Amino acid sequence: MQERSLTMNGTHSITQAQVHDYAQGLLADCLKVKDYGKKCSAPMLISLLLFAATRAASLSAACRRLAGAPSDETARQALLATLPGQIALERRINAALAQPLPKTLRKRPSLVAVDLCDLPYYGQPGSKDVRRGPKKASTVRFHTYATAFVVRKGYRFTLAATRVKAGEKLVDVLQRLLDRVSELGIRIRFLLLDRGFYAVDIVNYLKRTHRPFVMPTKHAGRKPKDPAKAKSTRRFLTWRRGGWSVHTWKGKKGRQATVNIAVSLRSYTYRQQQRRQVLVFAYWGFQPSSPFWLRETYRRRFAIETSFRQVNQARINTSTRDPLRRFLFVAIALIVRNLWAWIHLVRLATRGHVHLDVLPFVDMLHAIQKFIEVVFKCIEVFGLPKPSLART
Repeated sequence: MQERSLTMNGTHSITQAQVHDYAQGLLADCLKVKDYGKKCSAPMLISLLLFAATRAASLSAACRRLAGAPSDETARQALLATLPGQIALERRINAALAQPLPKTLRKRPSLVAVDLCDLPYYGQPGSKDVRRGPKKASTVRFHTYATAFVVRKGYRFTLAATRVKAGEKLVDVLQRLLDRVSELGIRIRFLLLDRGFYAVDIVNYLKRTHRPFVMPTKHAGRKPKDPAKAKSTRRFLTWRRGGWSVHTWKGKKGRQATVNIAVSLRSYTYRQQQRRQVLVFAYWGFQPSSPFWLRETYRRRFAIETSFRQVNQARINTSTRDPLRRFLFVAIALIVRNLWAWIHLVRLATRGHVHLDVLPFVDMLHAIQKFIEVVFKCIEVFGLPKPSLART
């Protein structure tokens, strides 16, 4: 079979087969899949998972689409037979995420962003694996996952991922992620945290472990009649120019936390009207050169939103209540995205410069999909019995 090159540059190119082999190798190390009978070998199951991920479809849909695939029930039983417990699965997933990490990430301190990914849940309430949160996408129940990204110019890699259980404290989730980042030997310049981590116990934990951070503040409570005289962070919203301050507040258990405050003003136009937005950031452990610099630096965290959109393009669709399978399907998308970033950095970079438009993420998914369709024979005619490869 002739392999088609994915780039026009002859010296910096990669084929469909090479991309597929890279992805299959990462998932094989992650899952440690064993053969499940004669109909579903380990490479077959991994290819089915990859095919479902590249199409953002279900595992059952992948089995129906490929002539050489086993039944969807056989594939499901094979996946269940290979899944370990939660701790072992998370360990394997993080090991697979670490494999494509370039050595340059360990040479100097990096900006590390931590974020929460909420996937809406519309099933029956009462599940211990579903976490409640602010309403969005017409629900208040979510399967939540926390990830740590390294933010570097030109590329982003997922360093660690973990599942957030219902009722679990975010400080424990953050500690798991940061311990994993430390195990990888990556030094943190400072953390870019989501607003959801603005809490007394998290701030005190980061200060106690000497980890610099920056995050937006929360403006909780009722809006006071005179915000300028308020003791909460709402008083900073009345500022008409950027500046510095200090803020101390109490948590639910009476414990206090103190952070440095940076206020930056942003002007923008809305419906042909000039408006002003006051942005309030809490930071500790370093001294920014200006509130504007801090605001622009924090904007680099928004690259996570782009990464999550890409993850949704490669996330296997499922309606299962099994939290381990749900976590695995999200992790496969993260692993494939890490592979995409690694290919640009190692295989497609020109003179050390990374150009992510050389191979768009959707094109890489399409390449893996087409390669699997050729190997296992894609079904193009519907409504007929599934053909058998033994007769063809």
